Amino acid sequence: MKPCILIVDDEADTRKLFRFTLEYGGFAVREAIDGEDALAKIESARPDVVLLDVMMPRLDGYEVCKRLRRRPEMANLPIIMVSAKTQAEAVEAGLAMGATAYLTKPVALDTLIGCVRDSLLSQVAVS
Repeated sequence: MKPCILIVDDEADTRKLFRFTLEYGGFAVREAIDGEDALAKIESARPDVVLLDVMMPRLDGYEVCKRLRRRPEMANLPIIMVSAKTQAEAVEAGLAMGATAYLTKPVALDTLIGCVRDSLLSQVAVS
């Protein structure tokens, strides 16, 4: 069974690009259009990795990450934050909220796949 990656981004073009890249890399992909949609989808079918945009309407990525990390069953879920925010403070905030990794946009697609694979490997090592 292919690992499932949940892409959470309010921009359809970003979701499409990430979907194509990850499917080509051998992953199953689901999408969420914002933070609230992501929480609902994670509740119904837990993905193996979450790619989480930081800046979204209604519920931003920092808050989604924080809410997930409050739940013991989500403690080891790899969360990769992806954002155009490149400032050190933004990266530090994401990691402080519990993100596994933080990538800045535009993301090199081979870096995206590598980060997802590394997150999956680290999850297996923790289990």
